[in-house]
Amino acid sequence: MSILKIARMGHPILRRRARPVDLLELTTAPIQKLIDDMIATMKEYQGIGLAGPQVHEDLRLFVAGVENGDDPMPLTVIVNPALTLQGDTSVDDWEGCLSIPDVRGRVPRAPEIDVRGFDRQGKPLQFTARGMAARVIQHETDHLDGILFLDRMKTFESLAFIEEYSRFLAE
Repeated sequence: MSILKIARMGHPILRRRARPVDLLELTTAPIQKLIDDMIATMKEYQGIGLAGPQVHEDLRLFVAGVENGDDPMPLTVIVNPALTLQGDTSVDDWEGCLSIPDVRGRVPRAPEIDVRGFDRQGKPLQFTARGMAARVIQHETDHLDGILFLDRMKTFESLAFIEEYSRFLAE
């Protein structure tokens, strides 16, 4: 497995809508290797999600997994996701991004979502995600649509570098 270069804020690929993955293409060796490399890259940089555009790939797929905390989420690969937000409320919470290193901010997100898509073998997925899993899936799906977490913030008052976040703002 290889550690991939992460696109940082300002790179044009982060602002484009990624193309859907053809399910025949999904099971090819290059795409399966890309998924393995994305998982290795996410873990190397201690991320909890990584989308195709973040590693310079114009593909609607992401990997995500939260190993600890109140809302653990097993390592998941989602291809061509479609989300349905549940309810009319949103919850503000802290987010960061490997494409915007060392910065955190509070972002409103739906606390519960219905998710449809495909797994890495092309089998249909359909499930409901709540809490941190819902937040991560929304964040990564935004990457597939050319949206960064900064675009979702209501105000930049909470925007902080990770060191100051850790010292003064972490809850």
